[in-house]
Amino acid sequence: MKNIRILLPILTGMIPITLACSSDADKADIIFTNGNIYTVDEQFSKASIIAVKGSRILHTGNDIAEAEQWKSPATRIIDLEGRTVIPGIIESHVHFFDLGTSIAQPDIYEKPKEDILNIISNETRKHKPGEWIVASGWSHEVWPDAQWPTKEELDAVSPDNPVCLFRKDGHSVWVNSKALELAGITDATPDPQGGELIRTKSGRLTGVLVDTAMDELVADIPALTPQQRLEIYKLADSDMLRLGITSLVDAGVSCADIELLTEAYRNGHLHVRACELLNEGADVEYIASGKLPQRDLFDGKLSVSGVKLYTDGSLGSRSAWFLHEYEDRHGHLGNSRYSDAEFLDIVRRVRKNGFQIATHAIGDAAVRQTLDAYEKVLAEEPLADPRYRIEHFQHVQPDDIVRAAKNGVIASMQTIHATSDMPFAETRVGPDRILGAYAWRTMLDNGGIIANGSDAPVEPVNPFFGFYAAITRQNQQGIPQDGWYPQLCMSREEALKSYTIWGAYAMFAETDKGSIEAGKYADFTILDRDIMTCNAADIFNTKVLCTVIGGQTVFNSESEN
Repeated sequence: MKNIRILLPILTGMIPITLACSSDADKADIIFTNGNIYTVDEQFSKASIIAVKGSRILHTGNDIAEAEQWKSPATRIIDLEGRTVIPGIIESHVHFFDLGTSIAQPDIYEKPKEDILNIISNETRKHKPGEWIVASGWSHEVWPDAQWPTKEELDAVSPDNPVCLFRKDGHSVWVNSKALELAGITDATPDPQGGELIRTKSGRLTGVLVDTAMDELVADIPALTPQQRLEIYKLADSDMLRLGITSLVDAGVSCADIELLTEAYRNGHLHVRACELLNEGADVEYIASGKLPQRDLFDGKLSVSGVKLYTDGSLGSRSAWFLHEYEDRHGHLGNSRYSDAEFLDIVRRVRKNGFQIATHAIGDAAVRQTLDAYEKVLAEEPLADPRYRIEHFQHVQPDDIVRAAKNGVIASMQTIHATSDMPFAETRVGPDRILGAYAWRTMLDNGGIIANGSDAPVEPVNPFFGFYAAITRQNQQGIPQDGWYPQLCMSREEALKSYTIWGAYAMFAETDKGSIEAGKYADFTILDRDIMTCNAADIFNTKVLCTVIGGQTVFNSESEN
C-alpha cells in the first residue's frame, strides 16, 4: 500500500492545476495506470488506464501508448499496482441526516433489551430532568421473546426524562410515560389513519407507537440548530466517503434542509453527490417559494428533483400494507396511508409540479396502489421518460412485478433487507407469498432494473454488505448454506450495476456518472480486493483504499491510520 500513501497529496494538492502552457489545455491532470478497472460501460469492459482532466474523465483504455497523447509535462502518473477500481458507488436510498444522527446518538442498534436499558440509564445520568433522550436502532425481532417492549421498562430507568427510541426501520418508536404525557397521548387516544398505538389486551398503551401514531410525539422533540444539523450531515458524509460512496439519493427532506444543504455544498462542506427527494408535501412549499426541480448544482454535487411519497409502513413493525392478512396476526392487513383517491390526487399534484416520484411501498397492496396511481396519472398527462420509482418494492404480486418492469418503473431495492428480514419474513407472509418478496431475479428477468442501497440507518450503510447479500442471499455467517431462496440472487455483474450505472439511471444521471467512461465525472473507488472474483465470504471484509469524486481524493485509508 505504499503508493496509496503518496496518492492523497497528489490528488488533493494538484486540482485545480495551473497548466504550464496553453498547448497543454487538453491534456490530463492525472493518468492512473496499471489498474484492474471495471468500467461498467455497456460492454462491461475492463481497462487498466484512466486519464482525468479537472472533474471529468478524458480517456479509459488498456493501451499505454494511446494514453501518451493525454500526457503533458505537468501530468501526474499514478501506478495503481493492479488494484481494483470500480465506478463510484451510488447509494440509491439512504436517510442522509438520520445516518449522521445514528453516529452521534447512543448506539442501541440491534442490541439486547437489557443492554439498551442500561445505556438509557447511563444517558439519564448525563441529562437534566426533562431533557429528551433520543436514540435509534432497536429491534424486538433479535430479542429472545420477539415481543414489543413496554413503557414501564423505560420508566424504571428514566422516569423524569422523556425517552424516544426509534425502531431500526424508523416506523415505530418505544417511549416512556413522560414522553406520552408531554405529547398528550393517553389510553383514550384513537389510532390515526396510517398508524397504530400498540396496546395490551385490556386496551392500555404499551409505549410503542407505529407510523403516523408517533408523529405528534416526535414533533415535540426539540429541534437542532442549523449548525448542529450541518455537523450531523458532515458525520454522515465522512462515513459514506470511507465506504467508497460517491453519490446518494436522500429519501425525504424538508425545504429547510434543502436550504442548509445548498449552502453546505456552495461552501464545500460536503462532498458526496446528493440527489434530494423532498418529503411529501414539501414540494408545495418548494414550488410556492418560486423554485422548480433542479439538477446538477455545484458541478453535479446537488440535485433537488424528486418527491418521496408513502403508502404504508414496514414489515418489521407489521405496518406494511397487504392484500391478505398477516400470517402471524390474523385479521391484520397493515396500515395504509391513503385511500386510492387520496393517493391519486397526491401523485397528480407532484406530476404537475414536474418532480420525479419515488414512493415508499413495501406490502403488495401498497405496491399495487402505487402502480395504479402511476398508470392513471401518466395516462392523463404523459411523460416521455418519467422514471418513476418505487422505494423498497419488497413484497409484490407476480403480475405487478411484470407490470412494473413493463412500464419502466424503477425498483429502488435494498438487497440487505432480505438477509436482515429472513428470520421473520416468511412467518409474516407465509410460504407462497414469500416468493414475491425481495424478488430481484424476477424483476431483472422481466426487463426491469434495480437501484441498490441500504436504507441506512435502518441497515448498515456499508455497500459491500448489500453486494454480498445480492449475490448470496446469506447473512454474514453464511446462513443459510445455499442461500435464502437462492434462485432470486443477482449475478456479480448485476450487483455492481445496481450500485453504479443503474443507480445513476434512476436519478437521470447516467450520462454523467455510474461508469468509468470518457466525459463522465471522475468518480471512482479503489478497493483492497477484487469483489468480482474473490471468494464471496471475503466481500464482507472489503476495505476502500481511496474514494475519488470529481478527480479529487476525498478519502484515503492511509490518512486514517
